[in-house]
Amino acid sequence: MFTSRYARTSSILGSFGRATARNYATVTELPRPPPPTEEPHVETFSAPSRPRLYYTRPPLKSDLPRIQKRWPFILAFATVGVSAWAAFLLFATNQEKLSSSVVKQILQMVRDNGELKDMLGDAIRPEPAWYLNGDPWINGSINLPQGNVDLSFRLKGHRGSGTLYFTSIRKAKGEPFTPLRFRVIGDDKRVVNIPLPQTSTSQQ
Repeated sequence: MFTSRYARTSSILGSFGRATARNYATVTELPRPPPPTEEPHVETFSAPSRPRLYYTRPPLKSDLPRIQKRWPFILAFATVGVSAWAAFLLFATNQEKLSSSVVKQILQMVRDNGELKDMLGDAIRPEPAWYLNGDPWINGSINLPQGNVDLSFRLKGHRGSGTLYFTSIRKAKGEPFTPLRFRVIGDDKRVVNIPLPQTSTSQQ
């Protein structure tokens, strides 16, 4: 009994497997395309290709403000600052020479000289400069520690005007100053030499 059932089951499975194998073989088989009758087209070039842009450049935006250079303003500011500082130093140095004892002694001796009064007149005084707000400009230097005084400035009276020149040196420390030049040259080319005792300009 068991043998007949086994044989029947085997025959059923065998017939199912053959049917499955037959159906799989018929499904996977596809028709092959026909072989090409013409040769493929090959494109050739006679020269290398030129490079091309991959994208177009964006247009320039003309509404953006241009950055201005700052160095001209800095240079102008520095020039003005240096010029102002130099002018202040010159003004301070001139005021120092004007208020020195040497210039005061020179002016006192000039006012007391009779020959100079005949040339320039009375009320002899330093000629003011317009750029110094009425103060005179003193050329030269006063260096008492080094023993050297060399000055020149304008004088003015009610008759005329001229230029005063004064030079004095000290040969050694502790010795009196020795005047080398003390004269006034008028605008009319007249020259007045002012005598000066050595003891009157001695500075220790």
